[in-house]
Amino acid sequence: MKKFLICLLIPFIVLIGNAENWPQFRGPTGQGHSNVIELPMTWSRTDGVAWQKSLGGEAWSSPICVKNQIFLTNALLEEELLRLKVVSIDFGSGEVLWSKTLFEYQNQPRIHKKNSYASPTPFYDDGHIFVHFGNLGTACLAAGGDLIWKKKLEYSPVHGSGASPVVFDDLLLISADGAIEPCLYALAKKTGEIKWKADRESIAKKKFSFCTPLVVEDGESVQIISPASDYVFAYDLKGNQIWKFNYPNGYSVVPRPVYYSGMIYVSSGYDSPTFYAIKTGGHGDITQSHLAWKTRKGAPRNSSVVITNGLVFMAADNGVVSCLDAKTGKTHWIERVASTCSPSMLHAVGKIFLSDETGKTFIFEAKEKYSLLATNDLQEKMLASPIAYQTSMIIRTEKNLWRIDP
Repeated sequence: MKKFLICLLIPFIVLIGNAENWPQFRGPTGQGHSNVIELPMTWSRTDGVAWQKSLGGEAWSSPICVKNQIFLTNALLEEELLRLKVVSIDFGSGEVLWSKTLFEYQNQPRIHKKNSYASPTPFYDDGHIFVHFGNLGTACLAAGGDLIWKKKLEYSPVHGSGASPVVFDDLLLISADGAIEPCLYALAKKTGEIKWKADRESIAKKKFSFCTPLVVEDGESVQIISPASDYVFAYDLKGNQIWKFNYPNGYSVVPRPVYYSGMIYVSSGYDSPTFYAIKTGGHGDITQSHLAWKTRKGAPRNSSVVITNGLVFMAADNGVVSCLDAKTGKTHWIERVASTCSPSMLHAVGKIFLSDETGKTFIFEAKEKYSLLATNDLQEKMLASPIAYQTSMIIRTEKNLWRIDP
């Protein structure tokens, strides 16, 4: 997994292997970027659709796509039996290659009405698929569908689960920020054995969060950036805390952190989010020493931001989009673009792709001046984040998976 490292020695140099693959939540670097040279600009339920696949069930995990194989998780409730599945779909035809049920439950735990039982996005690494259903189960499968291992982690999520698994070297990282004893787990990716557990050094009143960690390289050390309630933490690969930064009373943190030019960017979550730019390189509690800038205006609760060419683009839950200077936090523009936003932004071909919960995708220039280029409507509820693969957009809506071509 070193090919997916983000190097902090030179501003935003991303080392990736096969650039066409989309192996994890938010793409090759985990930060919403694709280097494809062409993507569709206009589509509808009938126009630009290469294929449309009805999925059944109810799940909000985003798809991934590697070597012409799409992987996603699903949750089906049939005769009061909950089945948690992983599905492989052929990129070319939209046909199901294989489907495997991993876990079954007669009694379903309570979750938030906006959540699903299959919200975390899979991770592909070295011919294997890693899937996570919170405390309902975690598993590793071969790309052909054979089960390698599966297990259940004992913790108590609130409102269900949302953090996606992350693989780095021989570790599978899983955020387990539940009602009690919130922590970050590291499992052995080959066996599922727990290698270490990093307890959150915090006394947050509301301990639950849903944030996917990001692995970065700081000089000669590797850091796991892991936002949780009240703090964002940085750990080494043995689970030792390197630093932490406090955002008071932040909880239910969802947006994945982003790194750009020596700073980590995080949003503090509910109830009233604040967006922080934090300088890296510290040790211990760096709250007072390493804040670069912060803003409450337009800060997201759910949608992850994207940074390109020194510009931060972020979407508040109400669909208001802001463009800020990544170094100073200065606002270049702020516009009401979308309806309610949960999906994360995608940056490709010099443009930002932002989907809202109604199924509309807005395309605008990734520049200091706002310029809306297109609005495309699939007319179906959407919480998963769209992905780019080759020259196509792959979009999961409430009932369907879509491949959209130029």
